[in-house]
Amino acid sequence: MTRIPTKPEILDWIAANPTLTAKRDIAKAFGIKGAARIDLKRLLKELANEGHLEKRKKSYNDPDRLPPVSVLLVNAPDDDGDLFARPMEWHGAGVEPKILIIARASDPALGAGDRILARLTLVSGQDYHYEARLIRRIGTNPARLLGVFRKTAEGGRIVPVSKGTDREWSVAADATGGAKDGELVEAEQAGPKSRIGLQRARVVDRLGDPSAPKAVSLIAIHEHGIPDSFPDEVVAEADAKPPVGLKGREDLRDMPLVTIDPWDARDHDDACYAHADDDPKNKGGHIIWVAIADVAAYVTPGSALDREAKKRGNSTYFPDRVVPMLPDRLSGDLCSLHEGVPRACIAVRMQIDAQGEKIGHSFHRGLMRSPASLNYEEVQAAIDGTSNERTKPLLEPVLQPLYAAYAALLKARKLRQPLELDLPERQIVLDEDGTVSSVNFKDRLDAHKLIEEFMVLANVAAAETLIAKSQPLLFRVHEEPAQDKLDSLREVAHAAGLNMAKGQVLKTAHLNRLLAQARDTDDAELINISTLRSMTQAYYGPQNFGHFGLALKSYAHFTSPIRRYADLIVHRALITAYGWGKDGLRAEDVEVLEKTGTHISDTERRSMMAERDTTDRYLAAYLSERVGDEMEGRVAGIAKFGIFVKLDGSGADGLVPMRSIGAEYFHFDREANTLMGSDTGMVISLGQRATVRLTEAVPVTGGVALELLALDGKSLPKGRSSPAGRSPRRKPTKAKRRTDKTKRKVSRKR
Repeated sequence: MTRIPTKPEILDWIAANPTLTAKRDIAKAFGIKGAARIDLKRLLKELANEGHLEKRKKSYNDPDRLPPVSVLLVNAPDDDGDLFARPMEWHGAGVEPKILIIARASDPALGAGDRILARLTLVSGQDYHYEARLIRRIGTNPARLLGVFRKTAEGGRIVPVSKGTDREWSVAADATGGAKDGELVEAEQAGPKSRIGLQRARVVDRLGDPSAPKAVSLIAIHEHGIPDSFPDEVVAEADAKPPVGLKGREDLRDMPLVTIDPWDARDHDDACYAHADDDPKNKGGHIIWVAIADVAAYVTPGSALDREAKKRGNSTYFPDRVVPMLPDRLSGDLCSLHEGVPRACIAVRMQIDAQGEKIGHSFHRGLMRSPASLNYEEVQAAIDGTSNERTKPLLEPVLQPLYAAYAALLKARKLRQPLELDLPERQIVLDEDGTVSSVNFKDRLDAHKLIEEFMVLANVAAAETLIAKSQPLLFRVHEEPAQDKLDSLREVAHAAGLNMAKGQVLKTAHLNRLLAQARDTDDAELINISTLRSMTQAYYGPQNFGHFGLALKSYAHFTSPIRRYADLIVHRALITAYGWGKDGLRAEDVEVLEKTGTHISDTERRSMMAERDTTDRYLAAYLSERVGDEMEGRVAGIAKFGIFVKLDGSGADGLVPMRSIGAEYFHFDREANTLMGSDTGMVISLGQRATVRLTEAVPVTGGVALELLALDGKSLPKGRSSPAGRSPRRKPTKAKRRTDKTKRKVSRKR
């Protein structure tokens, strides 16, 4: 029988081996295998709940501390020439720590963009948190940047477009690449990194006018390194693919599987159909069919198409364009379930009872032909009594049975209690020339929710089937929130006068009760955003740790193989499990599943950041004509360098720099996530209503700067005034800080 280590033994191991803290590392160290790993997971979870450890994805570390050996990203030198770095991964509370690099004479020169492995020492009494000593540099590829070229007598300079970077690069006369003044360019480091002066660069690509509307998403594509053109061999391979026929497949062409998508959808990868179950043993039950484009039939393992799809990981969506995972011949044609044409599919037939619980399912590889490609708005209008010529003939035989099955699924959902966040999705509407005409919030119709529930059910069926058949796959994993994140959420809730229970095993139902308390109050948006921020980030992996947010024990992505490589992996796993053909999951693919999961989790985050940055730039462009206007918003974030205010209407986030807040020194309380005035005792906290003036909106970087005028309808106090009406912004003495700390404690007790 495998011996399970004690809690002290586990803690001693982690302390002695700070770089080997994943569960698999701990299991290997103590020789834990098989079912005993479940006991190890339980022990680690108990240690985390007791506050001894913090769970970081699959690793365990001391809470709010960086590991003594960490991977860091080097920043550009500051104005004093000091070199700082930031951790590649930070999960603690508050603002991520600042790290000073202590260079030795034997160390190589480091510069912005370098990734290094370093040994850290925690320090106190400084304006930084750690000192780092280089162990080794990781990677030596030339640093790249995107910026605006400015011509000079010596050649030129490049002004970066990233919000977090303002240091210019110099370009020699023979390295401009023919760039013109004001053009957007991509450049790379030229020569060794310099510790002093401007870093040298050479222009490698000219991208045109940075103020052109179409340049907004182009900037994000280049800045985040998203591949936006397909190699010739990939395009040729896609173009040579013939349509898949009926041979070896079930004929589903007479089944009225309709697609329901946004009106401007560029592809259609899922279709559905439902009807009442005629089984007398399942009175009031329903049969739901979900058919998904059979991408695996066209993108075979090891092919050029497969290698490129895996490299991209997923499609990336911008307001004006899509960077697809697959060439248009597949994504927009052969793998898109267009109306009236036969298309290869993998379908799942699901049987649910009258209470919406799934009581059976089966998978089928078939050929379908959709009778209609519908959009959400027209489907909802038909159900609400306003049919058009497309939906009228489908209303009784197709649409009404879909909604009847959905009504049953809602009963099961209510019992399951998935996380019910209410965060309206922002929609940027562009004119024909690409300029922003309006910023709206998308409607959440029952038609949207119906498709979401059907897709969730199909994803669960895929995971359950592959588990039952002992077939390796990639799960969609969403682990429970870390304790420190929950503590921060609890503080925000209490500050808003809401109750969040402590000392119990967290379930989504507990969070839903908090969200319900906040509904229809001024703090609703704050509580929803804070709850979202408390969540861990979902990822793909071969180990099943469940999906906390959906309150599901097993979950995999099956329903979007046109735009997600993870779904293609699941399709191949099903093909192998059912013996449907030779295009399933290979043994060599199974061996690297964990590596593949990590890679596509990274590409997903890359796309999310690119999409977010693009939204920020479009919003800055939208607001740029309103500089000087007063606006209303709410404090949405607090940091040592200032506060973030989310503006009403547009939903844009703007920064109020610390130096511009009032006329006194403000102390940042990391624990309470507040700012407190040294003279007046004024406290700035999350959720407060703010009146601000828009002082700057820069479309090329997406930066929005604000001036704070009032909080909760009250003008800012002036502090101790100097003759000019402003007090000098001196840092308070230690005695003064002790007094402020006492005030904060009293304030929190009240």
